[in-house]
Amino acid sequence: MALSSQEVERYARHLVLPEVGGPGQAQLKAARVLVIGAGGLGAPLIQYLAAAGIGTIGIVDDDVVSLSNLQRQVIHGTPEIGRLKVESAREAVARLNPHVAVEAHATRLTGETAQGLIQAYDVVADGSDNFATRYAVSDACFHARRPLVTAALGRFDGSLTTLKPYEADARGRPNPTYRCLFPNPPPPGSVAPCAEAGVLGALAGIMGSLMALEVIRAVTDFGEPLVGRLLMVDTRSMRFETLSYAWDDANPLNGTGTAG
Repeated sequence: MALSSQEVERYARHLVLPEVGGPGQAQLKAARVLVIGAGGLGAPLIQYLAAAGIGTIGIVDDDVVSLSNLQRQVIHGTPEIGRLKVESAREAVARLNPHVAVEAHATRLTGETAQGLIQAYDVVADGSDNFATRYAVSDACFHARRPLVTAALGRFDGSLTTLKPYEADARGRPNPTYRCLFPNPPPPGSVAPCAEAGVLGALAGIMGSLMALEVIRAVTDFGEPLVGRLLMVDTRSMRFETLSYAWDDANPLNGTGTAG
C-alpha cells in the first residue's frame, strides 16, 4: 500500500528505522486493529496507534466520558464530559492523523458478540477493566486466530502479554492461551474496581504505550513479542520484570482431549 508524500513526511522517523522502513509502514497503513475500551489503557493506546499510522482503528466502548476519567484517560478532554467515549476518541484521532479511519462500536462486548466483531480485524488490543470481557475477548481471538495484546492495571502496577495460541513455539508445542495464564477468574469481590482502589494516572500511559508497541510489533513483525511472557511493571520501585509461562494441556481451548 503506497504512502502519499504527506505520509512519507509524517512517518519519516519510522521510515529510517531498518526494522520498519517503507514495507513496515505500508503494513501499518493496511492494518485493521480493534481496541477494546477507550479508557485508561485504551486512551494512550489509541493515540499511539493513530500516530503510528494504523490504517483503521476499531474502538469498542459503551461508556461516556466523566470528570473522574480525565486524570488518566488523556484522549478525552473537559469539553467531552457526557459524550460517548468512542465518539470523543474518533474526533481526537481525526485531529491527530487524518489518514487513520476510526470505526466506533458504542456497545459492550460479550461472548455472543465478540466473535463476529473480532473477525473483521487483524489484531486485537484489550484494555478492558473486567475479567468477563477479557475471557470473552481472548476466547474469540483464539477461535478467530487473531493475535491479542492484553493488559491490566492495578493501583501502582500493571501487566502486559501478547497471545498467539494458534501458533507453536520453537519446540512445536502450542503457544499458551489466556486461560493457561489465568485458568479461572478471581472470586467475585476479591478485586476492587478502580473507583474504589484508585489508580496512578501516569501508569495507564505507560501500559497503554507498551500495548501500542506490541500491536505495532504484531503488525510489522520486528523484534521479539511478549508471547509466553508476562511483563509486570511496579511503579513504586520502578521495576520491570518478565515472567515466563507456557501452554497448559488442561486448558479448555486447545488442551489435550478438547475439541479445539
